[in-house]
Amino acid sequence: MSYHPFGAPIKSTEVAFSSNSIGVESTVVPSRPRAVPMNSDNPGAAVRVASASVREPELAAAELARQLQHDHLGCVLFFCSVEFDLERLGPALQAEFPDTRVYGCTSAGEITEHGYGRGCISALGFDARYFAIDCALINELESFTLQDAQQVIDGLLTTCREAQLAPVKGNTFAITMLDGLSSREELVLATLNAALGTIPQFGGSAGDDERLADTHVFYDGQFHSAAATVMLVNTPLDFRVFSTHHMREQSEKLVVTRACSESRTVFELNAEPAADVYARTVGVPVEELDRRVFALQPLGVRVGGNYFVRSIQRVNADGSLTFYCAVETGIVMTAMSPGSLLDSVRAQIEASERVVGKPLVTLACDCFLRRLEAELTGQVDAVSDFLRRHKVVGFNTYGEQFNGMHINQTFTGVVIGQPEPST
Repeated sequence: MSYHPFGAPIKSTEVAFSSNSIGVESTVVPSRPRAVPMNSDNPGAAVRVASASVREPELAAAELARQLQHDHLGCVLFFCSVEFDLERLGPALQAEFPDTRVYGCTSAGEITEHGYGRGCISALGFDARYFAIDCALINELESFTLQDAQQVIDGLLTTCREAQLAPVKGNTFAITMLDGLSSREELVLATLNAALGTIPQFGGSAGDDERLADTHVFYDGQFHSAAATVMLVNTPLDFRVFSTHHMREQSEKLVVTRACSESRTVFELNAEPAADVYARTVGVPVEELDRRVFALQPLGVRVGGNYFVRSIQRVNADGSLTFYCAVETGIVMTAMSPGSLLDSVRAQIEASERVVGKPLVTLACDCFLRRLEAELTGQVDAVSDFLRRHKVVGFNTYGEQFNGMHINQTFTGVVIGQPEPST
C-alpha cells in the first residue's frame, strides 16, 4: 500500500450528506464553519469535466488533457471502457498529465457530460485551490486489516491537514473503487469504514462492459486487478453524499438454506435448488433466467429497517445462483420489484441541490443493472437527459459502496456545490 499527496491552501464551508433506501431518508449536517468568499478568476474551473470517445489511447488521453489542463489542476479522476488498450492508455495518461495525480477504474458504461456513454472515457479534473486529494492503493485485499486501514487513512488525513484548505471534520469525504470481480468488497469496506469514523464514504466496483472477466483500478500510472483505491477529498465547498434505489419489497420471502459466502453463491433457497425457487418466484422458466430478469426482479435483504438489493450475477450449471453482493446461509431474502427509476434519482439529486445550492458537479456510481433496466423499459433517453441537465458525471458499476456497505442496483454519489462568488 502506498499513497501520494497534493494540495494547496484555501478556506472552509459547510457540508451535508444523507442516505436513502426505499424512501427512508436521513440527513445529517455536521458541525462546520461558515463559508468565506473565495478568490477565483474562474469558479467554474473548480471541477472540470471531460470525455473522449476516440479509441486510440494516445489520442484519447490528449483529448482529455485538452479539456482538463489548467494551471491549478491538482487531480484527475476517470472511468473508462475496457475496449481501450489499457496497456497503452495508462502511459498515455501519465504522459499527458505528468505533474498531476491520475486515478480511476474500468467501467460497465460511462456517464459523461452528455449523459450515458459507451466505449468511452469520462473524467473530472479537480482544482487544487478547492480540493486537497490523496489516494492509496490497497493491493492485498484478502489480508487487509484494521491496522492497515488506520495507517492508510491516517496518511491520507495528513495530506488534507497539511493542505489547510478546510478542517477535516465536516469538510471531507472518501471515494472508494474496487476490482468488481474480487468478491472482497465487504471486507475492505467494513475495515475502511471503521478507520474513517464519521467521514462519509461512497464508491463503485469497477466493471468491464458486462464481460465479467477482468476489472481494474488505476493508480500510479498502472491498471491493477485484485486491488482497490481509497481517495480522501477535503474541500471548503458544500457537498452531500447520498444513495438511493427504487426497488420495492414484495411479499415473497426466501430463506438461504445453503450458501458459500466466499464465492457469493446460493445453492438452496427454502431447502430447494436456488434457481428453481427464484424462477418460480418471479414467474419465469429457469432456462429463461438472464440479466434482464435479474435487473427487473432482484432480491433484497432487510438491514436496520431498510431493504438493500442483492443482485444476481448468473445461474450456474448446478442450479445455484451467484450474486454480486455478500450472501450467507440463514439470511432471509425478499422478492423486489422496481418503482419509478427516474423519480428516485430526481428526488435525491433535487434534495441534494436544496442542501448545497446550484451544483458544480455530481459524481455518481450508477449500477449497470439500473442502466439495463432503463434500456429495457424505454427510459434510457429520459434518464440520460436528466443526468446531463443536472451535471452528473461518473460510471456504471458492478456494485456500489456507501458508508461501509457494498450494495447493488443503487444510484450513489456526491453532489458538490459551487464556490461562493468572490467579493
